[in-house]
Amino acid sequence: MHRQSHLLTTSVIGLGAMGSGMALNLHRHAALATAWNRSRERVVDWASSANIPLAPELSAAVEQAELILTCVSRDEDLLEVIDRITPALTADQVVLDTSTVSVESAREAARRVASRGAEFIDGPVSGGREGAQQGTLVMMAGGESATLDRLRPTLASITRTVTHMGPVGAGQATKAVNQLMAAGINQAVTEALAFGQSQGLDMSQVIEVISGGAAGNWFLEHRGNSMLEGRFEPGFKLALHHKDLEICRRMAEVQGVNSLLLEMTLADYQTLLDEGRGDEDISSLFRLKHRLYE
Repeated sequence: MHRQSHLLTTSVIGLGAMGSGMALNLHRHAALATAWNRSRERVVDWASSANIPLAPELSAAVEQAELILTCVSRDEDLLEVIDRITPALTADQVVLDTSTVSVESAREAARRVASRGAEFIDGPVSGGREGAQQGTLVMMAGGESATLDRLRPTLASITRTVTHMGPVGAGQATKAVNQLMAAGINQAVTEALAFGQSQGLDMSQVIEVISGGAAGNWFLEHRGNSMLEGRFEPGFKLALHHKDLEICRRMAEVQGVNSLLLEMTLADYQTLLDEGRGDEDISSLFRLKHRLYE
């Protein structure tokens, strides 16, 4: 029997680079009930210009929605938000967390939400600021399959694909794989371009020809020219990737593994953080690679 698609009324909690893009796309599809940000003053002008309704209180955002979508920066931020929204939750609501946090934090959030009879999905996303703005994010989700199916029509307004990975925590474990792979790609692309530049090549041609071959990838196509031009506007902030890789390091340590890729990238990122580059895009790693070949 065909079931009619239903867009759930959604409140977005957390209006940073990713959350604001998701809120805009939910609003365009008439699925946004309201939004809320801990630092309200940072988003008032943006919300007014985008016609995004801001909830006066966090509890009001919860009360107006069937789906509460959270998007915050760190594990402690997520658990703080969960504790604040839990008293207002009812059994027919779903909390979907799109943040990147540890598996343990996702499972703890799910336990706290379940205490109110509500349901929880950990649904971290990949695609960066562009994906959030264009509604083309890739979501890797953990939780009950039937609950996720209930969300799919609504999630179609913010994602290109939504894949059920298993129980709660499986989404975050998959995102850790993504973040480790992104570290390797960043290391490879930034050093290769710095090496190519040192050979006196026309780097725009290098990017064009390599993008069409076996070494072509999204990062090279979308960040190659900008990093060569010295532009590092954040699609994904270096400080946040550093935080995510710390999560990956802890996961590897549990298995007794010392990942050379993780350690090298964390050390490189720490150098850039110490230089005040944390709010730049992760392609800022090119700064270090360029110095190697000077």
